Amino acid sequence: MNLLARTVIVERLPEAGDPKRERIFLSELASSLDKMIRPRVVLDCSLMRKIDSGGLHLLLRCLEEAMKRNGDVRLAAVPEKAQTAFRALGIDRLFRIYHSAAEATESFRQPQKFPTPMAPAQCEAAPAAVNAA
Repeated sequence: MNLLARTVIVERLPEAGDPKRERIFLSELASSLDKMIRPRVVLDCSLMRKIDSGGLHLLLRCLEEAMKRNGDVRLAAVPEKAQTAFRALGIDRLFRIYHSAAEATESFRQPQKFPTPMAPAQCEAAPAAVNAA
């Protein structure tokens, strides 16, 4: 297996409210992700005191960049005020949030416990059952 496929990138998000710094951060992150297979990214949010539209946009763009490459993003060290805003905005539904970057990094190394997706035969049979009713 390629080592780049197992690497976890840990990046500290810039403070909210600095659009130039956010653009630079996103550009550097995208450049790093281009070198990876199924990138796994931990965003350290310890500098985030509040969430504004720019910060929200940055989080969503980071997720988008990782997902384009079949990867994932996890958040770490989110301050309490920002966690409250995340819950209100529904961001906690998009990201897994951990207390520390170490915990988030380790979560990528643990086997995932998700339900098995439906088999293609089950997916094809479902519309027929709906039409018959």
